[in-house]
This record gives sequence, C-alpha cells and structure tokens, in this order.
Amino acid sequence: MSARNRELLALIPASLLVTAGFTAVFVQRHDLLSNASLTVGAVFLGLCLAAHFVIRATLPYADPYLFPLAALLACFGLVMIYRIDQDLAREQAQWFVVGLLLFAGTIIAFRDPAVLERYRYVIAAASIALLILPRVPGIGAQVNGAYLGVKLGPISFQPAEFAKIGIVVFLASYLRDTRQVLVQGARRVMGVTIPPLKHFGPLLVVWGLAMILLVFIRDLGSSLMFFGAFLALLYVATSRLSFVIAGLLLFAVGAWFFTGTVGHVQDRIDAWLHPFDPSLYDKIGGSYQIAQSVFAQADGGALGKGFGQALLANNILPAPQTDMIYAVIVNELGLAGACGVLVTYLLIVERGFKTAMIARDSFSKLLASGLAAVFALQVFVIVGGVTRVIPLTGVTLPFISYGGSSILANFVLLGLLLVVSNKARAPR
Repeated sequence: MSARNRELLALIPASLLVTAGFTAVFVQRHDLLSNASLTVGAVFLGLCLAAHFVIRATLPYADPYLFPLAALLACFGLVMIYRIDQDLAREQAQWFVVGLLLFAGTIIAFRDPAVLERYRYVIAAASIALLILPRVPGIGAQVNGAYLGVKLGPISFQPAEFAKIGIVVFLASYLRDTRQVLVQGARRVMGVTIPPLKHFGPLLVVWGLAMILLVFIRDLGSSLMFFGAFLALLYVATSRLSFVIAGLLLFAVGAWFFTGTVGHVQDRIDAWLHPFDPSLYDKIGGSYQIAQSVFAQADGGALGKGFGQALLANNILPAPQTDMIYAVIVNELGLAGACGVLVTYLLIVERGFKTAMIARDSFSKLLASGLAAVFALQVFVIVGGVTRVIPLTGVTLPFISYGGSSILANFVLLGLLLVVSNKARAPR
C-alpha cells in the first residue's frame, strides 16, 4: 500500500473519534442521540480529506502518519473544548479550518525546504520583531503577569507561537554552514569545547536577543522551549555533549538569578514548591490554579470519572480550555486516557526525528530535528507544569488547547515537517 493510501485510511479513526466524542457529549447533556454528531464527523472527515488531497498532489512521498496523528489530536481537542464551552468550540473549529488552509499554503509555498535558507536573516529579524510586539504600548496585553498577546483591532494572537518556528529555521540554516568550523576551530579548556567567537558570535547574538526578549515579556514557557531547541540543534550539528552540559549549567545559573531578582518568577517557583500553602492558595496569581489541577487529576484516578464529569462548575478548575486542559483530560478519562494522548504526541515526535535521520542534506536534518524538539518541549512544558514536574507556565497543549495562534503555528510546523519528509523519502 502506498504512503498516501495509508494516510487516507489513518484519517478514518480520527473522524470516528470526533463523531463518538460529540455523541457522548449530546448523550451526557440531553440524554438522547443526535444526528448532529454524524454531521460533525462528516464535516471533519471532509476537511481532512481536502488537506489529504493537497498533500497527495504536492508531497507524494511525505510521511503518511504525521497528518493523521495531528488530526487525531485536533479532533480530540475539539470534543474536549465543546464539552467545556460550546462557543469556544465553534471558534476553535473556525481556527482549525484556517489552520488547514495555512497548512496547505505552507506545503505549496515551501515544497523545497532549501527556499527557507535564502531568507534566514530576514526570518530571524521577523521572529525577534514578533517577540517585541507584546511590549509595544497600545497593542500588547498582560495576562497573569506575562506579556503574551497582541491585539490589532479585532485580531488578537500570541507572536511567540510563530517566532519559535522562525528561530528554529534560522538556527538550522546557520548551523548548517558553521557546524564544521565550530568543532574544527574550537579550543578545549578544562574539557569544555569553546568554538571560535567569529563563527559562534552571530548565533549567540540572535539566540541571546530572543531569550532576553522572552524574559522581557515574561514568557518563561517559551524561553524554556527556545533554549531546549537551541541545545538540541547544537548537539545534532556538532555531536559535542560538552555544549549541552555547558548550556544546562548556564541555564541553571540563569534560573537561579531570575528567581531571586524577578518577582514574577519567584511567585511561580513558590506556587510550584508549596501549592497547598494557605498563604499562597488565596493569593492572586498564587498556587490556586496548580493546586486545583492536582486535585482534579487525583480525582480522575486510573480510568477517570467519565466523559462530561470533570470539575468545571463555578470555576473549580481555572482556565480548563487552555492551561489546564490536560487536567480535564486526566479527570474525565483517567491516567489511561492521558497516556493515550501522550503516546500520540510521542509518535509525532518520533516521526519527526525519524525524518531528521533519513534526511539527505544537513539543513533538512537540522530543521526536522529542531521542529520535533520544540514540539516535544512544548508538550513537556505544559504537561510538566500541570503535573508539578516543573513550574507552571502559560503555554498551550499543541492541537488540543483552545487558541488560534497555537493551532495555526502548529499546522505550519507540521507542514514544514511534511515538506522535509517528502524530500527525504523521494527516490534519488
């Protein structure tokens, strides 16, 4: 069976899941079956088929599992958001359609990923400009102590979602040209490889500006994603573990510094370490959100309370459609359902790294590695924050959480991965 036919068949379970999910919601709310669930499933399948035929026409050799896996997560997210708020689900469905259009535009415009290399400095400058926007008076907005959103008339979005892709493209392109000289011209000092500054300097300048701006807008979750993607790409490009170790040490020093000097960071650390402290639990911006998340997950147990039974009434679980949607999943579907979601994410990351392994040119290899790494880190940051592995930060769960910027940016990321995989799998 050809790759495209496998992709076509793999879309059927996603449409069945969205049909079954909406049926369960209707039964839970109205105690009756409705033809509306079949309509929703048919519409969802039709949209996915349209995207599939675009892939079939433009990327005949692309990975056959990446798009169905993303469609599975997106349909699951629609069901969960509809369960929480019908109006938000309608908006998310609209963003899903726009995301598919942007996805199709990405694979058509960048059918050859080498096109991105020619504009790496333009892409880097645009990414940094996007990170500046949330602090521009009049258009930037502060949410929970962080400057994340930008509002231009009726349009609002989170620039960091798109900036992460641009920074990965720049890092992959620059390291493709300099990876040899970073190692061959390096000096060893106390077992640590120090690359030549003339080659490493531009890389540090662009990456450093991005990190400083992320701290400036207080978007700690995106800062962690950018830093992790930078280390992952540096290791893939040079195969030097000493770079990663040095980077982790610098990250530890930076985390210690900002914890003691930035009040917003200190509040997040305190809420993470002491979520059940009464003085923090009742404090605005304190530990209430993370404490309620822990309660909801514990209440779910192994198999969950049942679909539609999550603790959402009277704001018992704050922001259930965005930051806390993973806690809703655990509460309703239990540890078993949550593991199913995480396995789906792991499969996407695995396909991304497999694409990097079989890529024939250095830029494609680095680009696929960086995109897979930043996707995996985004999942880790939000799931780790909700489960108290790390401090909670305001990033979204890809393809599941409510948010137009997130679903659009992740469809662009998915499109770039498919472009790279098509080039890697095409016959010589």
